[in-house]
Amino acid sequence: MPYNGVMKIISLCVGRPRLVAWTGQTVSTGIFKTPVEGRVMLRTLNLDGDRQADLSVHGGPYKAVYAYPSEHYDYWREELPGTELPWGMFGENFTTEGLDETSVHVGDRFRLGAAEVTVTQPRMPCYKLGIKFGRQDILKRFLASGRTGFYFSVQREGEVGAGDEFELIGRDGNGVTVADITRLYARDRSDFETMRRAVAVEALPESWREHFRQQLLKSTA
Repeated sequence: MPYNGVMKIISLCVGRPRLVAWTGQTVSTGIFKTPVEGRVMLRTLNLDGDRQADLSVHGGPYKAVYAYPSEHYDYWREELPGTELPWGMFGENFTTEGLDETSVHVGDRFRLGAAEVTVTQPRMPCYKLGIKFGRQDILKRFLASGRTGFYFSVQREGEVGAGDEFELIGRDGNGVTVADITRLYARDRSDFETMRRAVAVEALPESWREHFRQQLLKSTA
């Protein structure tokens, strides 16, 4: 097994969309999440009590729940001194321990509480992360850091809660990590071998696979 130590949820956060003022406009966003106690039902599209505002880019079966490693918070405390960083600051539903983008593979399947989930993709930041932090530069810094967190799809609905451990029960054979996807998108567009493996990962959303297919076609043009 590729993971060492305990992998678990240390905070479970939900939130419903709210209206906020941003650059002279009123924007609806669901990025404001707060920790909740007890067990929460994880369903195919989200957790009970949680909603996304713009369903054209957020939510859906491939982005049912968003996880962010608690280990990254120390990095951001150094990067953003004076900024309060409570659990859920990045809009995550699960603040996790023991998982990170370099060890988690797209297609990894976990048992979690009474549910089963599959890793689908990294999180690409949108302007609403800037709203949450009150600064536009967080988008570029977030992507450049590689500390993106990752999304899950839900294979089996069930109750989950803080303290639940992730049990790896399946792994895609192509060996593509979450960090690989971000790297191929943001920095390294010449690693065609990894792109070919990414295209073969069934858990990776079709939009990502098509993006990499197009990159591969350009490489042979």
